[in-house]
Amino acid sequence: MPAYDLIIRNGTICDGTGAPRFTGDVAVKNGLIVAVGAVRGDAAEEIDATGRIVAPGWVDVHTHYDGQATWDPEMAPSSWHGVTTVIMGNCGVGFAPAAPDRHDWLIGLMEGVEDIPGTALAEGMAWDWESFPEYLDSLEKMPRAVDVGTHVPHGAVRAYVLGEREKPGAVPTAEDIRKMSEIVEEGVRAGALGFSTSRTVIHKSVDGEVVPGTTATAEELIEIGRAMGRVGHGVFEMASDMKREWDEFGWMGALSRETGLPVTYAALQSIAKEMPLEEQIAEMRHQNAQGANIVAQIALRGNGVIMAWRGTIHPFRFRPSYAVIAELPWEEQLVQLKDPAFRAKVLAEANVYPDSDIVNLFRMIAEGWHNQFIMDEDFDYEPQPEASILLRAKAAGVSPDAFAYDKLMEDEGNGFIYLPILNYADGNLDFLEALQAADDTVNSLSDGGAHCGTICDAASPTFMLQHWVRDRRRGSRISLEHAIKRQCHDTARLYGLDDRGVIAPGYLADINVIDFDRVRLLKPWRAFDLPAGGKRLLQKAEGYDYTIKGGKVTFRNGEWTGATPGNLIRGPQRADLMEAAE
Repeated sequence: MPAYDLIIRNGTICDGTGAPRFTGDVAVKNGLIVAVGAVRGDAAEEIDATGRIVAPGWVDVHTHYDGQATWDPEMAPSSWHGVTTVIMGNCGVGFAPAAPDRHDWLIGLMEGVEDIPGTALAEGMAWDWESFPEYLDSLEKMPRAVDVGTHVPHGAVRAYVLGEREKPGAVPTAEDIRKMSEIVEEGVRAGALGFSTSRTVIHKSVDGEVVPGTTATAEELIEIGRAMGRVGHGVFEMASDMKREWDEFGWMGALSRETGLPVTYAALQSIAKEMPLEEQIAEMRHQNAQGANIVAQIALRGNGVIMAWRGTIHPFRFRPSYAVIAELPWEEQLVQLKDPAFRAKVLAEANVYPDSDIVNLFRMIAEGWHNQFIMDEDFDYEPQPEASILLRAKAAGVSPDAFAYDKLMEDEGNGFIYLPILNYADGNLDFLEALQAADDTVNSLSDGGAHCGTICDAASPTFMLQHWVRDRRRGSRISLEHAIKRQCHDTARLYGLDDRGVIAPGYLADINVIDFDRVRLLKPWRAFDLPAGGKRLLQKAEGYDYTIKGGKVTFRNGEWTGATPGNLIRGPQRADLMEAAE
């Protein structure tokens, strides 16, 4: 009988704490790491990790797999990038609690906010729940390649309590707020890891209405936060336009001090945010200096829209001639797009924008050639100005829109244009250098499973290794040890998941074995593999030799083994250190 289930031999171990790397072995038994260093004895399976990095599995705290997790055991694309734990239910959107007559409404909310095809959600979900605890029970039925945890989402809670009264600007009564608070308390006691809300005009339902929570008062949000305080654990997560009149940091600080719980928010350079990022960080630190625990979630690169003819958006979406063919089957669109006369007609037209409070965003999509970049092979996600469509078109002696049109037509109309809408105001990522060194920020905002027609930032952990640690040319890099700590230990600790994110005896055997020199993001592609043929952008990576979840090899050389050791996470977790030591 082998002494261990698995031994990883002679790897370069970055243990997740930020400590210097060292060479050694890792032994696994019953899903736990039981020995690290020079391990004697045999195992049912051994992996030779000579010349490879051995690191904990990544913990991604900002995803939107709320629907996909009910039907997909693989949990791609996050699982393709070394992620072994995902936390979903962010930004106030999700599917529980769900009154039977509000299913379509909740789907429309998710489709509008997170760009997940409503037809896929409608076909994929069984809706064998109504309450939030019942949703957790449903999630627990399906084994997966990763662990999943979730928030109680504000949108679903408001819809459940207010019913048909839930409209933009709806003001809940004191009794409504009491009921919402009770639902959140019930959800957290059942195992939710926190509560989430959204307060940004960018987030709209498929019908164009701002999401529930956008106009919520501080009193409503604090009372809901107190529900978690009564339980004694939970994270309050929020996306916000940070309007100064809302005094977001004031009430977040008060809530955190009163409950002793962390509050976390999406910290971005954004045209929608009234407060510049520097002011957001300063206000957060002012509150933390007074005893609050507010944590900024930061993205690792420009939050970029990947534009394409068959994507959700592209620069010609507002040209009248394109609008005529926009709803045609792709094969018929392609015939038109290839027609020189149609091309000339489109290029000769002015954009016609809808009346909207985000018209500046539409202008950026249709006219922002200085900040749009062709996604060539081995694309650099920190592109320089000379790589812009504006300057490449000028060098080629053509107009920017003609240049963009022709690039979109490459590969039979499958070309991609990258537009960093957020986090690229300076034309570089220098502003993230200090934030990645800070203890009051966590790497986040991958939106795994969401924005299916516009982004694929679920690849963020791979980007961290490739760009920030190894390949960055335009500014400072960071150490491998620190990058790994940021993606597993720090994110896990924010959510009280103290049983993972570290390679040491007693911790979960969630491990990546990485050929660091080969780490590389591959070119994105568009798939139509969601239920009902729904589309999504996908991106794979090279360099992950093995991903191990709970001691089981889930991915080998980037391919899923079919193993599904992942579970539902219910509440905070601790490492079983004493048992492992024995």
